[in-house]
Amino acid sequence: MGIKTSLPHPELAIYALVLVGALGYAGNGLFEASRDSMNRKAFKDLIQPGWHYIGRKMDAADFEWVMWFTSFRNIIIFALSGHVLFGKICSMIAPQFRSWMYAVYGALAVLGTMGHSYMLLLLAHCLGLYTISLLKQRWLCFLLGLASLASFKLEPTNSWQSGFVTGTFDLQDVLFYGGSGFTIFRCMSFALENCARPKDNYSFLDLLKYNFYFPFFFFGPIMTFDKFHAQVSQLEPVRREWEMWQIGIQAGLSLASIVAVDVFFHFFYILTIPNDLKFTSRLSDWALAGLAYSNLVYDWVKAAVMFGVVNTVARLDHLDPPQAPKCITALYVFAETISSPHPRHFDRGINDWLCKYVYDAVGGEHKSVGPELGATLATFAITTLWLGPCDIVYLWSALNCFGLNFELWVQKLAEWGPVAQVEASVSEQMSRRARALFGAANFWAIIVYNLMSLNSLEFMELVIRRLLLTGFPQSTLVILFVTYCGVQIIKESERIQALEEEKESAKEKAA
Repeated sequence: MGIKTSLPHPELAIYALVLVGALGYAGNGLFEASRDSMNRKAFKDLIQPGWHYIGRKMDAADFEWVMWFTSFRNIIIFALSGHVLFGKICSMIAPQFRSWMYAVYGALAVLGTMGHSYMLLLLAHCLGLYTISLLKQRWLCFLLGLASLASFKLEPTNSWQSGFVTGTFDLQDVLFYGGSGFTIFRCMSFALENCARPKDNYSFLDLLKYNFYFPFFFFGPIMTFDKFHAQVSQLEPVRREWEMWQIGIQAGLSLASIVAVDVFFHFFYILTIPNDLKFTSRLSDWALAGLAYSNLVYDWVKAAVMFGVVNTVARLDHLDPPQAPKCITALYVFAETISSPHPRHFDRGINDWLCKYVYDAVGGEHKSVGPELGATLATFAITTLWLGPCDIVYLWSALNCFGLNFELWVQKLAEWGPVAQVEASVSEQMSRRARALFGAANFWAIIVYNLMSLNSLEFMELVIRRLLLTGFPQSTLVILFVTYCGVQIIKESERIQALEEEKESAKEKAA
């Protein structure tokens, strides 16, 4: 009940007003904290010179972001521009060979960046998984794939294989683990799709064309092999109406996001402040809540920029890649971070892969407690291996796995006779309000569970202690109410979107 029910417009207006006011108040506290910490000795190495003419320094705690848009900016632009240029030329002259061009360009780019030893290492893993796929045994493909992934994540094979990269540069480790991890996932997708063809096989060259598509190689997203193969094999791809305008808008949004992050880092030191817990503990409850929320929003923006740039290039190549992640603000239900008709998960490529080959395969329709527990355990076990096993990752996986299952338990309780009768006795609007209250609590659980992986376990403990213990009841309840207002605004936007989709579907049926 209450899912598609609208609330009175004055009530929604009050929710929006409260939300905007609270965000402004928390942002002001965070701005003042950033201004006061600008010249702290403890932050000397993390806050670097920025805009001298207005006296603002810049938060440079995220070395990846700094490297991408300073030292490696021109290299990235040059490499992706070369891919687009040669792809366009090949599409005009010999479109039947465009998939070959993508593979050759990607292989040469990887070879030039990481060296021939690294290329041979990846080819060995690709060949191993291709050979196993010929046996048509899915469990063998999974076993070898996970073993290959573990060899890049666990010692001593991890250090041994990293030695295959020649030369040294700032992003060497990032490119090594990104390229290797995504290669194994792509090879596993290829192997599992090959097992689904009982009478014939895809060729090894199909795997190479799939794996060495350069825009996806180092940082994803992952397209499952069946989707990639079908799209890249089109001899005469046709663009939809207004598609080039949409691609241009997407590119413009990515550029605007980069500029916005640069401006933000000059006024809010959200990545540097959590490194000094003594200073962080002196923040007000509102500023601390804003700091925790901002860390997750930044991580989303960072992923959205990366996937936005890559997706723009892929769409120019007539592909339909996984979309960029939805805003982290929309994540107030654990189940929708894994699978949903209108998914709001963070990395849609990884999500599609996990859902197709693990989560849905084990959990079925996700309506029974036992299969759901098995599906989530299998999914987060593979995710733990993908992220790199360590204490923080173990705890992160355990908490998120618990949150996902706890939601199903609560849903089953809500369907239980006496509880269902109580909900049926109230109006749909009251049902929506009650569910939004649980959604607000869930939202903060998702934030807290992910803070440990984005910052540290100590920062997560500080946020929990301040918002649940020392801040109780005033700060706790007020922040929960503000979050409740945000959830109601999100639910209203979802309701409107669902109505629009129903209208479009009705028009298509009528036509």
